[in-house]
Amino acid sequence: MRGSFIKIDNKARRRGRIRAKISGTPLRPRLCVFRSNRGLYAQVIDDTIGKTIVSFTSLKLPFKSKKTMEAAKTVGLEVAKAARAKKITSVVFDRAGFAYTGKIRAIAEGAREGGLKF
Repeated sequence: MRGSFIKIDNKARRRGRIRAKISGTPLRPRLCVFRSNRGLYAQVIDDTIGKTIVSFTSLKLPFKSKKTMEAAKTVGLEVAKAARAKKITSVVFDRAGFAYTGKIRAIAEGAREGGLKF
């Protein structure tokens, strides 16, 4: 039981270190990603006013499995497409304490393919 609390605490520390260094501005908002047991989420946030500009989730996809690498890449492409529609071309990537491998990396690669620069 104690081990799960340590894991959560370590992730919170990693997330805090990341968020201390990066922040979204109107010219370069923050692309924040989240991975849960149900799906994958990505949102573009302007931290100066505290508003989400664009968001997309794998739960909106028609795939049977919403947690695959293919779904992750599609989430990145869709959030990039929506951001470009709002004239956002450059963002800061926030991995939110997750390791930059697997699905988190696939979201980032999809966003880059969609035209976002970071």
